[in-house]
Amino acid sequence: MSSALETLRRDFGGDIIEPGGAEYESASRSVLASGSPAYVLRPKSVGDVQAGVRFAAGAGLPLSVRGGGHAFPGFGTNNGGIVIDLGGLANVEIVDGERHLVRIGGGATWGQVAAALAPHGLAISSGDTKSVGVGGLTLTGGIGWKVRKYGLALDTVVAAELVTAGAEVVRASAAENPELFWAIRGGGGNFGIVTAFEFAAHPTTDVFYGRITFPAAEAATVLQGWADHLRTAPEELTSIANVANPFAGGAEAPVEICVSFDGDDPGLAAKAIDPIRRLGTVIDDDVALTPYADTLVDGMIPPPGIRLVTRGAFVEKESVSEALRVLAEVGTSRRPPAISVRSVGGAVSRVPGDATAYAYRQAELMVVTTIVGPEPVVEAAGPALAAIWRRLAPHVDGAYANFLASATEEDVAAIYPTETYRRLAAVKQQYDPGNLFAGNHNVRPR
Repeated sequence: MSSALETLRRDFGGDIIEPGGAEYESASRSVLASGSPAYVLRPKSVGDVQAGVRFAAGAGLPLSVRGGGHAFPGFGTNNGGIVIDLGGLANVEIVDGERHLVRIGGGATWGQVAAALAPHGLAISSGDTKSVGVGGLTLTGGIGWKVRKYGLALDTVVAAELVTAGAEVVRASAAENPELFWAIRGGGGNFGIVTAFEFAAHPTTDVFYGRITFPAAEAATVLQGWADHLRTAPEELTSIANVANPFAGGAEAPVEICVSFDGDDPGLAAKAIDPIRRLGTVIDDDVALTPYADTLVDGMIPPPGIRLVTRGAFVEKESVSEALRVLAEVGTSRRPPAISVRSVGGAVSRVPGDATAYAYRQAELMVVTTIVGPEPVVEAAGPALAAIWRRLAPHVDGAYANFLASATEEDVAAIYPTETYRRLAAVKQQYDPGNLFAGNHNVRPR
């Protein structure tokens, strides 16, 4: 180890942070997890990432790769291992103005990207939180306010630069290493460290964005009507329904229908959104023309001792009615979890199911439950939450990696259907046969 560390200090141009250092306390944590790694490496170049990977491969210690650090299972840190923090690789550059091709460093956040592209009238379909990392979100999906019009974040990736477990720099695209390109679009961080992405951005305007709320007692009617409307609504409309918001009253909280209409024509926006307004008794309506970059919100950073436990699954058309019936009952019952239902479909469903490693293309909705609280509260809520998911089980399928708080074998099996997993395992065998990159929803080498 001492020899390897000497080599690292010689070859690494970034910061090496060790226990006892001035920055260690903050550097050792990710947004949602605490850790005590032996070394936190902050590379400033691709060469630094290569040096960090060589060190990690030779050290025999757990390796974590951190982008935005928002992974619910705490993938961005560990105990006693090595963390490679990509925050210094965050450049956003338009490399082809005619094709709107944007090169983004693997450590950038979506807030940085939105701010950099806004002056050029461009945007990328991404998530909905400023501080979430481009890498983590994109490698496993990317469901945000443009998803029905432009698809997942990973659907707009045209190429990526990776450092593999062998510390080699490779490029993945439809023309170069195409099987690796398939795998990184949905397969997470299993295959290497992505130091840069190339995205095809699109011209954007301001959008009509905001929230329409209804009484909790109208949850069943509103949710069903909302889902029915989305089947025929223009794809410019993306929407999220929230029930039992714990910060707005829990079981008595208003039903929140959040909408984003991708365009600045008030007549077209009203035609798309007004049917939602007619679903029930409107308590509040703050939908207004908003710069797209302002639709991304600041991520919640829980105080010490507070945990967030999330779980999600997909709903296809034939199960929507029953799934929403269950969720409406649960959301207005005693001590419910926070419930969020996201619209997908549209552009997502037009991509062939085997085109990427993201598996659930035909889902209309994605359901997420969240529990927030101190450890004893979260533990006490576990049995009731399990019972809710047993009720939902006949009506949902799979899992979305970005909204899972755990990384069990069952979770991995839910994210990747059998054939998808087999294909990913073959790519893993080629690029990471020793499973160096295991700090994720892990696909083992075949």
